[in-house]
Amino acid sequence: MKISTKGRYGLTIMIALTKKHGDGPLSLKAIAQENNLSEHYLEQLASPLRNAGLIKSIRGAYGGYILSKDPKEITAGDVIRVLEGPLTIVEGIEDEQPAQQALWLQIRDAVKNVLDNTTLENLANHDDDEVQDSYMFYI
Repeated sequence: MKISTKGRYGLTIMIALTKKHGDGPLSLKAIAQENNLSEHYLEQLASPLRNAGLIKSIRGAYGGYILSKDPKEITAGDVIRVLEGPLTIVEGIEDEQPAQQALWLQIRDAVKNVLDNTTLENLANHDDDEVQDSYMFYI
């Protein structure tokens, strides 16, 4: 499974909205400028996030977007599934040997666990100096 720019930039939008949660709407233009991204591309990502009920749009001169729920209630998995679709590690695992099937399912479940247990609040409050145990996998 490879997360595309849709998922990455969608999380960028959601983290920016989380950091401004309770302060009123934030424009995609401001998010785009702050992160050196295309405003037009962020607009394309905002639509499915809005349709999924994760964000709300506020019209007007001081409009923009706000989160539809508390940042504790929205997970990275919610955002990734809306923008990337279901979490699929390997297509057609039913044709694999049982040991391989088990491996792919374990990997899928591990990824799902991380995404579904990481809230927007966790991401917005992440300390860049915080040392985390992590592994780099190359396939």
